[in-house]
Amino acid sequence: MNPTPRTRYPGPAAHPPPFSLFSTDHRVIGRQYLVLALFAVTVGTLLSLLMRIHLVWPGWAMPLHGPILPEDYLALVTLHGTIMLFFVLTTAPQSGFGNLILPAQIGARHMAFPRMNAAGFWLTAFAFCVLLASPFVPGGTAISGWTSYPPLSAVASAGPGQGTGMDLWLVSIALFAVASTLGSINTLVTVARMRCAGMTWNRLPLTVWGWFTAALLSVLAFSVLLAALLLLLCDRHAGTSFFLPAGDLVNGVLHTRGNGSPLLWLHLFWFFGHPEVYIAILPGMGLTSMVLANFSHRRIAGYRLMIHTTLLIGLLGILLWGHHMFVAGLNPYASTAFSVTTIAIALPASAKVLSWIATTWGARPRYTAAMLFSLGFVSLFITGGLTGPVLAQPILDEYLHNTFFVVAHFHLIMAMAGVFGLFSATYYWFPLLTATPHHRGCVLSERLGRWHFWLTLVGAYATFLPMHFTGLAGEPRHYAQLTQIPNAAGHMLASTIPLNLHITYAAIFLASAQVVFFANLILSLRRRIPAPSNPWRATTLEWHPALHPSSHSDASDPIHVLRAPCDYGALPTGEVFFLPQWSYDPIPDVKRE
Repeated sequence: MNPTPRTRYPGPAAHPPPFSLFSTDHRVIGRQYLVLALFAVTVGTLLSLLMRIHLVWPGWAMPLHGPILPEDYLALVTLHGTIMLFFVLTTAPQSGFGNLILPAQIGARHMAFPRMNAAGFWLTAFAFCVLLASPFVPGGTAISGWTSYPPLSAVASAGPGQGTGMDLWLVSIALFAVASTLGSINTLVTVARMRCAGMTWNRLPLTVWGWFTAALLSVLAFSVLLAALLLLLCDRHAGTSFFLPAGDLVNGVLHTRGNGSPLLWLHLFWFFGHPEVYIAILPGMGLTSMVLANFSHRRIAGYRLMIHTTLLIGLLGILLWGHHMFVAGLNPYASTAFSVTTIAIALPASAKVLSWIATTWGARPRYTAAMLFSLGFVSLFITGGLTGPVLAQPILDEYLHNTFFVVAHFHLIMAMAGVFGLFSATYYWFPLLTATPHHRGCVLSERLGRWHFWLTLVGAYATFLPMHFTGLAGEPRHYAQLTQIPNAAGHMLASTIPLNLHITYAAIFLASAQVVFFANLILSLRRRIPAPSNPWRATTLEWHPALHPSSHSDASDPIHVLRAPCDYGALPTGEVFFLPQWSYDPIPDVKRE
């Protein structure tokens, strides 16, 4: 028997009025988040190219600016890291695709709190505007990196970028923390209370489990980050001393009030910082499982195990923040505990990799662009993850900490794997992304999509794999210049310049490869070739005729789920069939491969 339908909260109709900038419709808000993230990733990529160019050609004068000074380089590092981590890797998968797809995947017509949903977007957009305004204030933007370690970040007179620019950075991230918390609460309530009849917890698609677990982490992590930001603002302007130790001399000013500890900031910040990695990557893990099963025409290997590993990764993700602090004076016994939990998280992550391999093993996959990017996600996740146990050893981390080895690690496992997940989602859900009540959605060009994948994969590996070797050679991650440094340190850094030159050329190639994606996007939107209602023969509810954005069905039409997703199989004749979650027909939809 089907369980009693869940309580439905009042909200907008299934088909809202024509587009409004301040709409409360979840599909409109999802598109707004994605447009914001697209603009943010463009800005963040250009900033990274300026950093790379300056490292290998330090005398280059930027047009309309002149030479890039050390403080300018640190400002580029801060803006690039902040934009990419918060406004791309957090915003796009969790808020963008989460709003666009999650309600339909659980059979809901809208999010639980539509107005809160809209408020979350506008807070995020305002936070981004505040951050982009920081380079134009006296003293320039913050130069403390996306981690903003005190005591320098706690003293407004510490130097360039530590004044108004630092305040704007703190305000921007505080606004983002509030917006993310609102969005996460909305996600949790939507999943818990808005599921349609028959949509039990064991029948939720793994994408929903990814969004749900990431939302749980967001509520915990961003709440702690918000408190830390407020304390740091108090240290800067209210005369408190949460992070400032007595006797600290900063830029000629001796701190005499109170006796705080910068180590407290590290604990608070990294309690947020490491769960943030999984907030960015868990939705991609869920999508990868579903896409691999879809285009392999296979059931997901160990479906319930994948649910449990998602939750376990979320749990362990909030218990291992201290591995970022091995060189910060952490108690050795605490270091051992954090090292063990860091290694332990490799177990559920490895289980996911084995499930992905088992799902595709022996299959005859359909290599669409979405499938290729999901396979690329698996490749990058494995490659980046292999260096995780290395950095989990305190004795090895003492040498590798704050070198480009760490940069290579997190760019592969979080940044590039996360971006590949976003591209997979874009190619897979583009028909839903572009569909409206008045127009059917369209698909992106598969030929251009394949070119985009291969160019991006080659560029990603060519850019970030060599960083492991410059890190092993001792290159620090925040040095603005590698030349004209005296003695042995200068000789060591100069030895990395040929490899850094290769990395810079590869980064330019990687950025240029995205022109193919933009061309594909523009051409597809201009041609608008209508897509079938279920172009990928998917089994999940976002492709249900009554929930499709272009559908004109009554919002009161009941939706029932009869089975778990990814119900694929083969008939004795060799024909492949798939059973959508909503299908009552005992005779499966059959199509010869």
